Amino acid sequence: MILGKKGEYSVQDLKKRLMSRPVQACAACRIDCGGTLDIKTFYYPLRHLSPCTFNIALDLKTRVTLHPFDSGRIKISSTGFDTEVHPAGQAPFDSPLGLMFAVAACFHVGGVHVDIASESPPRSALGGSSAAAVALIGALSMALEGRVSQENTVVMAHAIEEAVAGLPCGMQDQLAATYGGVHAWYWPGNPDDPPFRGRKVVSEKDLESLERRLLVAYCGVPHESRNTNRKWIEGYVSGRQRQYWVEIVKTTRTFVRALSVKDWTSAVHAMNKEVELRRELTPEVFDEVGVALVEAARDVDCAARFAGAGGGGCVWALGDTERIAELRVAWTNTLSQRDEAGLLDPKIDRKGLEVSFY
Repeated sequence: MILGKKGEYSVQDLKKRLMSRPVQACAACRIDCGGTLDIKTFYYPLRHLSPCTFNIALDLKTRVTLHPFDSGRIKISSTGFDTEVHPAGQAPFDSPLGLMFAVAACFHVGGVHVDIASESPPRSALGGSSAAAVALIGALSMALEGRVSQENTVVMAHAIEEAVAGLPCGMQDQLAATYGGVHAWYWPGNPDDPPFRGRKVVSEKDLESLERRLLVAYCGVPHESRNTNRKWIEGYVSGRQRQYWVEIVKTTRTFVRALSVKDWTSAVHAMNKEVELRRELTPEVFDEVGVALVEAARDVDCAARFAGAGGGGCVWALGDTERIAELRVAWTNTLSQRDEAGLLDPKIDRKGLEVSFY
């Protein structure tokens, strides 16, 4: 805690500097395969298998804009959430916007209105809250005239989110938000190794080709990842489900290898196998609409997977372009039966975190 002359919490007030130069930052959401392997509970015991997590950063941006506000106070507004206003340093971290207040507290700032606008549906399992935290770190560091490196942005955003969540969290969401692109992320085998190692799976010139082979759908129901992740962690820690995770590691690595050489058939097969392993562990990762989307994908030789930890939110598909065109029709019909559900734009984000004066 920073103390002033009278012992009160002291903050860096941003009101004056934001009056002349508001700041905006944006970061990407993601779809993924091999999630949960980015949690220490899994990747340290499985380090002999070199576990990795795959993700595609989507050009569905979470934008954070910093405006001037009352000195010594912080206001945060976000699409789909009630606006909150608190004295700087006194905001709760367990509210719906608690993660954002926790990030602001780490920078010891006040006099700021944090306005968050997301192009993805709220709680869509695309990593939107992590993208918002990454964007807020980028925006606050620019407002304070000191940029945080990409690696430190990832590490900081992840550490704050894990602390606020009160349970182990992975790092892939922050990585996709910060770096963009299509990556496999490999996790350290030793505590003194770097916190992550990334490899581009698809080259820049092949991103448009991959985009034509993707579908992303919002199922119309917000997800709740905490319960699913807790079940996976408890099952692994208890020793009951270890072999499943060995197979998930192997299958994810097979998927990454296939995609890197544009072997779409093998990639589809590996992705479907990874999903089946997850469904055996937790059948509830798909609701009835999700199950229908998966079955429709398999009917036309495509793969379909839940985003994040499932349980609602988004489902994404991979397949040959002709098969994906067929699947688009089937998914559109299925999604039309539920309010708020629909297809999203599967364009790939090429840039990662972007910060500028607004």
